Amino acid sequence: MRKSRSFLLYWLPVLVWMVLIFSASGDKASFQRSSRFIVPFLHWLFPGLSDDHAFAVVLAVRKCAHLSEYALLAWLVWRARRKPVPRDTRPWRWSEAGEVLWVAALYAATDEFHQTFIPNREGCLRDVLIDTTGAVAGLLLLWLLGRWRKLW
Repeated sequence: MRKSRSFLLYWLPVLVWMVLIFSASGDKASFQRSSRFIVPFLHWLFPGLSDDHAFAVVLAVRKCAHLSEYALLAWLVWRARRKPVPRDTRPWRWSEAGEVLWVAALYAATDEFHQTFIPNREGCLRDVLIDTTGAVAGLLLLWLLGRWRKLW
């Protein structure tokens, strides 16, 4: 019973988040589809905005989404791997962070590979690097939060 509770509490959120990332890799989340909604909204908000600038904003929003979704994935995997408890006094371990980073980077690579089979999508190394950077940023934020909490 204890193992199933631990799985539900720690690993199920990781798996659910991975499924959400995977589902966002489909055709419905392609640049062409998302820009059909965002570009008209941007033109409504900023009537003088050129199409080139609007597409640049869409691209920036999409890349920020990559960063944030993998920062959250790293946080969830770190949490599941570490299983923190209230008033956890265990020190930060960079080896654990490295394991989490590998999981996020490998998942990013498989996600981009999956996109090579989807119409209107492409898998590219640049997105794997952006996703991995998001995971690094998420882990660094966790580390900084831990250091800040020790000061107080």
